[in-house]
Amino acid sequence: MDRRFFNMFPGLTEERAIELLTMPLDQMEDASDRYIAASHLVNFPTERSIAALISALEDQNQELYHRIARRKAVETLGRLKATTGLSAIRACLVEDDIYTVENAVWAIGEIGTTDEEILEEITQLLQKPNHTHRVIIHVLAKLGYRAALERIAPLMELEDPTIASAAISAYSRFSGDRSKMEQVVEFLQHSNVNVRRACIQDLMDANYYEAIPKIAICPVSMVFRMRGIRHLAENARSSGALKFEDVEPTLDRVIRDRAEDLELVHEYDQTPALEFAIGELYQTDFGRCYLGSKTLLDLYANAASPALMATFAEKAHNDYGAHYHVVKLLGRLKYAPAYDLLVEALHNRAPQFQKSRTAAAIALGDLGDERAIPELKASLETGLWELKYAALMALETFGDDSGRALCANDPDWAIAAKSQS
Repeated sequence: MDRRFFNMFPGLTEERAIELLTMPLDQMEDASDRYIAASHLVNFPTERSIAALISALEDQNQELYHRIARRKAVETLGRLKATTGLSAIRACLVEDDIYTVENAVWAIGEIGTTDEEILEEITQLLQKPNHTHRVIIHVLAKLGYRAALERIAPLMELEDPTIASAAISAYSRFSGDRSKMEQVVEFLQHSNVNVRRACIQDLMDANYYEAIPKIAICPVSMVFRMRGIRHLAENARSSGALKFEDVEPTLDRVIRDRAEDLELVHEYDQTPALEFAIGELYQTDFGRCYLGSKTLLDLYANAASPALMATFAEKAHNDYGAHYHVVKLLGRLKYAPAYDLLVEALHNRAPQFQKSRTAAAIALGDLGDERAIPELKASLETGLWELKYAALMALETFGDDSGRALCANDPDWAIAAKSQS
């Protein structure tokens, strides 16, 4: 489990978090502290913390901040895989608050159970409107409750693609019939970014490694694509269905992450201005970010670099999506004055900016300034496989093969194989 985003309040102790979680609202300086405490206790897998979370879960106070904290307490118990909280979490399945129910279903999936009574209670939620059927389907499939198959099957025909996709994936896992999985692959080109992201998870759940080439060109964040490709490639490699050389070109393409290598789902009905294209880099739908990037490279190559530096100074330095795209573009444009900015991005350890480190490695290779070689070699010592992979690729552009020897025995199979390819 990736825990990089868990400890967002490093000064908050376990004792203080428990105190906040049990403190009456009228004694709190900020009522949202209860939610923060429920979230932060994920960093303390102790009996004390688990007991405090269960106590918060059993508090039936209907005041808004209590209800929000209860939802988070359910989630945290799930993240902690707290089996002692299973009974209290199960009791939430019959509540009216659909968000608490959703978190309870998810938490049970994380904790795990073979209790057919609990699994049947979760299955019956499929008959209720307004519930998050996608989460329910995922948990039933994850826990292997085959008795739910007949009730999941009709959901494959729903108009909501996020539910249909999950249902097809679960049906494939339960029945062994993979004939409908190509419908999930088609969702990779859906206009809605949430659908595109969701179906990658469904392809992963069904171990449909045949989708790897299509995932690679899906216009969503590189993080979503690489997560799916790595999962599928590792499973296929373990079973002997694929070798590293079968997926290496795909890994290279996704790490390099160029807009022209993607199948974009958006288009402009008229030529956008430079300012508009820059603004596209701030969109939450990365499909639009990639279209904006392509526009800047195709139409504004001369004017884009100073405009990108300006937007970085103004706000992209603090927006992790735009930060990523600006870093990549400055490398593509070979803008020499950006060298220091790219090196800084390469060493940015803030959790939300980790993909920018990978982008910076590739950008430094594109820039061609040999001062970057020792910086890239230092990146081979990190624990981030994507960054190491990008650094190896960037060093190749300088004709430097020394990184291969450093990574030949790397514990990550992809890095070790890349260093020897």
